[in-house]
Amino acid sequence: MTESGNRASKGMCRTSLPGGDRDLFLKGSRDIEYAKEHGRRISTALFNMVICRTDGGTSRIGIVVGKRFGGAVSRNRAKRLFRELTRQLRGHLLTGYNLVVFPKRDSIVQPFAVLKEMWLASLQRQRLLRIQKD
Repeated sequence: MTESGNRASKGMCRTSLPGGDRDLFLKGSRDIEYAKEHGRRISTALFNMVICRTDGGTSRIGIVVGKRFGGAVSRNRAKRLFRELTRQLRGHLLTGYNLVVFPKRDSIVQPFAVLKEMWLASLQRQRLLRIQKD
């Protein structure tokens, strides 16, 4: 049995979540570069963000963490945190926007609740949410 077949039999197979994460995240560098060139920038203590209006139906979020951020463990942690914040917004983000998030180093040392509060507050301030913050 192949290694990937072994993983699948143990329940460790990589599958996308129901509801599909693929349409939630910006992956292509062309889309990210377009948003960086044509979007408006906002800055917070824990992240910078570029917001770009699009013609597309769904809104998508790209997460960019450069090598200046730190080692691979830190970069991956920052990406995981912002992917989880994005997943929690599924269905609440207004359509027709591409957002590119640039986490700052302090984002990985803050409690998740603090990061989530700042994330929601920033999106509300930019009027990108359909819901009110609880």
